[in-house]
Amino acid sequence: MSDQLSAISLLDTSVSREDWDAAMRRGDFAAAWQICDRLVAAHAPGERCWHLPRHEQWVWDGRPLAGRRVLVHCYHGLGDTIQFARFLPLLDTLTRETIVWGQPSLVGLLQTLPGRPRRILPLHDGDPGVDRDVDVEIMELAHVLRVTPETLAAGVPYFDVPRGPRLSEKFSIGLVAEAGDWDSRRSVPADLFLDRALAEPRLSLFNLQVERPLPGLPDLSTRDVLLLASRMRSLDLVITPDTMLAHLAGALAVPTWTLLPAGADWRWMQADRADSPWYLTMRLIRQSRPGEWQPVVDQVWRRLRLVHA
Repeated sequence: MSDQLSAISLLDTSVSREDWDAAMRRGDFAAAWQICDRLVAAHAPGERCWHLPRHEQWVWDGRPLAGRRVLVHCYHGLGDTIQFARFLPLLDTLTRETIVWGQPSLVGLLQTLPGRPRRILPLHDGDPGVDRDVDVEIMELAHVLRVTPETLAAGVPYFDVPRGPRLSEKFSIGLVAEAGDWDSRRSVPADLFLDRALAEPRLSLFNLQVERPLPGLPDLSTRDVLLLASRMRSLDLVITPDTMLAHLAGALAVPTWTLLPAGADWRWMQADRADSPWYLTMRLIRQSRPGEWQPVVDQVWRRLRLVHA
């Protein structure tokens, strides 16, 4: 959503991305949706934005969705799709048909959403090849549906995934340190975790990283997102930076501690918040200074000692 604002704010200089970002951080969604209204109204009829990268394209042109065949494009990251998929059942109550054009790796997971049967098509670089009346990007649904912070957590968990077999009698934690190459600020140095994790007899720690698995930990990682979700449901806790796995764990209502850099993304609200209205079972542990992860990891272990004193 913020990427779309940066792309189209040139059409209306009275609209500030910073104003939208600030409104979302403080939970004033109504003010954010008013900014989005002005942006949508600024589009010329039939205007195209296909020259922009997909994640910066706007899709919805303001037409009503009620009673229509709606194609939902998933043009952002996997975590964004997981976070905003919660709105698809609500969208179903308005549309004549909902069609989701989603990332291939998420098709199985999206099929577990509640609501009436909907078509889910694998996203690719061409045309979706389906008849529809209205197009919308999945991150635009919060605006279209006029979501409020009070209604965000309704229906969590919203994926119906069976719990995997229990792998340990001890308190079991799935661990992630790297957040990928898109934003290196989000990654936690793995050695800060591993020195303590491997010496902790009261806990069973499991690797959830697909790329560069954490050494010395039993590996639960897999590129099969539906299988990964089932395995995560068998855990007592997931500890992760701001990654797709944080959103997946939160959407499944798995207890999750999300480790955030200073100046974290708008979706994690204001810097003094340790909770998330998006995910009721999530605790946010934040850097106080950019780049300083040691105090964050120290806080994680203090909390774990309190839990298992």
